Amino acid sequence: MTINVSTVVVVDDDREIRELLKDYLERHGYCALLAEDGDALYDLMRREKPDLLVMDIMMPGEDGLSLCRDLRRTSNVPIIMLTASADETDRILGLELGADDYLAKPFNPRELLARIKAVLRRVRVAPMESARLVRFGSWQLDRITRELIDHDGQRSALSGADYLLLRVFLDHPEQVLSRERLYDLSRGRRAPPLDRSIDVHICRLRQRLGEDAQHSQLIRTVRGAGYVLAAPVETLG
Repeated sequence: MTINVSTVVVVDDDREIRELLKDYLERHGYCALLAEDGDALYDLMRREKPDLLVMDIMMPGEDGLSLCRDLRRTSNVPIIMLTASADETDRILGLELGADDYLAKPFNPRELLARIKAVLRRVRVAPMESARLVRFGSWQLDRITRELIDHDGQRSALSGADYLLLRVFLDHPEQVLSRERLYDLSRGRRAPPLDRSIDVHICRLRQRLGEDAQHSQLIRTVRGAGYVLAAPVETLG
């Protein structure tokens, strides 16, 4: 029997944190690789294909936000950001740049492990679970490659968070979904109090679909209720 072991890369300039997380993750069945900065991460990713990155925001040289932005140009690898800042700005910016989740320092390793499991569970969609191509409006989504396809056939890759949010809308077309419901369905847990990260993801997803909040025809705002995908969904096989 073949056992698939997920590979998690921990990117943090604090050696003690890297080693502690490596030990903890390996004790829970993961292959843990370490990188102390952006250069080490890029070198590692030329040799390895990790399943997920756990990346600190505050690092010397190229920080985690810059790394996240650069990675999203070529990779859909899930990213969990770690931040020691109490300011929500870094967390929101990380989500805007394509991070899949974030966790504030100091954190309980058990919570990080739960976040890792949840993100990996959401991004691993079995190829036979549903039709590969789904049409909505003038767009198509390739559920296997996680790419948007426009009316000219041009493809563009989605980040893990954008893909999962779009999947929720496609699974619930023409239904009004509250922020809390969208968070629960896309993240696999309840939203923290006053969390507005779903609004960030909605804004970014609209941009990917060539729309803005005032003139969105696909993902519409329902005042006081949430959001709705205002288009029928058709599976193409």
